[in-house]
Amino acid sequence: MKKSLLALALLSAFAGAASAQTNVTVYGVVDAGITREFGTPMGGVAGSTTKLTSGAQSGSRLGFKGTEDLGGGLSANFVLENGFLEDTGGLGQGGLLFGRQAYVGLASKSWGAVNVGRQYTPTWLLLDSIDPFGSGTAGVAYNFMGMGTTIRMNNAVQYSAPNLSGFNADVIYGFGEVAGNSAANRQMGLSTRYANGPLNVGLAYLNTNNITDSNKSKLTLLGGTYDFGVAKAHLGYGLEKDDSGVLDQRDLLVGVSLPVSASGSVMASYIRKDDKSALNMDANQLALGYNYALSPRTNLYTAIARIDNKNGAAYTVGNASETGTTDKAFNIGIRHKF
Repeated sequence: MKKSLLALALLSAFAGAASAQTNVTVYGVVDAGITREFGTPMGGVAGSTTKLTSGAQSGSRLGFKGTEDLGGGLSANFVLENGFLEDTGGLGQGGLLFGRQAYVGLASKSWGAVNVGRQYTPTWLLLDSIDPFGSGTAGVAYNFMGMGTTIRMNNAVQYSAPNLSGFNADVIYGFGEVAGNSAANRQMGLSTRYANGPLNVGLAYLNTNNITDSNKSKLTLLGGTYDFGVAKAHLGYGLEKDDSGVLDQRDLLVGVSLPVSASGSVMASYIRKDDKSALNMDANQLALGYNYALSPRTNLYTAIARIDNKNGAAYTVGNASETGTTDKAFNIGIRHKF
């Protein structure tokens, strides 16, 4: 008993000393809701399912982030972010401990920041910023927009330039780590954005080599938002191609966010996929949602979306944490941030 108390006292003293030198924040999101999927599932047999879903609007997470002032305008920083499934208590991102983000780096107000580790791709960050549904619910854009890319990049080194009157830029490189071929499994990306007042606009690019370096996929995304006060307009255009010619698609997003009260807002979007390959597997998505803030940290949400697949396309309606199984879905849920 005495040894346990001594160990606890030493641990508390160590934690206190660490917090005196480094500013550490614990944060997270707990998101749960009911999802109804209906229509035509993958496999072609009509059916439906109702389930309790974790992270329909935002993936549930527990994160730790911190900074340390090193003097001379230089600081160290880190982020460790775990994704979990609120409905089962399991780990998200395929069971990774810190599957959402895990990086450490140095930052300076004058020359920018360098971070190394598992990080978001620039194309994903831009898509998240221009989609009326953000990164979740049935209406999320990445149900089929930006499918030639990934959300996160492993083994990545990223440089972020300092913000200059609303302009910023990022360059990221992900090591493939394949023995004997440094180009295999490699990823490279860059982005530039301008955000000032009501205008937010950006351009992002991602190049991904496959595991054998026999094919490269490329995603270019251009988009932005403009806040008119009474409503916010959303517009995005994506170009997805690969060297083989199998992937050759154009994606167009048009959306709106409309505040209807001090606490509520309506979101709507239309996305069209134009498949230029020989398969011609086009698709359209219509989505409508509503968000109601109970407080600055807690909100209720609902959304419904439908995908019309053509010529054998099999895109499904998903959400922030799960891939869908049908071409129509409805969400209703609650999200709390801390």
